[in-house]
Amino acid sequence: MNYQHAFHAGNFADVHKHIVLTRVLDYLRQKPAAFRVVDTHAGAGRYDLFGPQAARSGEWRDGIARLFAMPRSGAAGTDAAQALIAPYLDIVAALNPGGPLRLYPGSPLIVKALLRRQDRLIACELEPSAAASLGGSTRRCPRQGARHGRLDGAFCQHPAKRTPRPGCDRPTLRGEHGFRAPFPDRGTGASQVGERGLPIWYPIKTRAAPDALARRLRRLAVPKILRCD
Repeated sequence: MNYQHAFHAGNFADVHKHIVLTRVLDYLRQKPAAFRVVDTHAGAGRYDLFGPQAARSGEWRDGIARLFAMPRSGAAGTDAAQALIAPYLDIVAALNPGGPLRLYPGSPLIVKALLRRQDRLIACELEPSAAASLGGSTRRCPRQGARHGRLDGAFCQHPAKRTPRPGCDRPTLRGEHGFRAPFPDRGTGASQVGERGLPIWYPIKTRAAPDALARRLRRLAVPKILRCD
């Protein structure tokens, strides 16, 4: 699948995904223990919605543009929803201070905005130009990490073996085999894998592939699964 996210940044699916991401991170921040976010397909970090790629598709106008233009308070029946999405909209607003909506944060910038000093982001990107942009976007993370090793699918398979350190690694390239979900094999207890959350973001081109994935996950020792297509 040939996919360049700049054409789709800020669309309805992006808004959906990033609201869920901010809720997950907000939950993790309620615990004093450090957490690590491994972003296996990080993209460019930020996107110019007036740039040639986003402007060609215009998908963001039916996504973040509609949500960003809604009243933040005072509308009947919106208080509960506003409380849920406020952290996400605050991050978008901070990227566009005092002006109209033009820049949209990818998942690395959303994670970066919610990191505490003890937390860590590891961002991976395969495409060279996106990886270069990602480097500029994630610079100046709190307490820059010293470990800049190559991050590939094998690393992502076993993140429980690594101890979180604060800060952000510079972006690195994914391995040629891509990402393999770090689930235990059948019969392996969840306690052997450690506590973690694994949001999986995937394209739906046919129903067969995501349905097969859901069946596989149900056969594994995963305590909780939420599927939201």
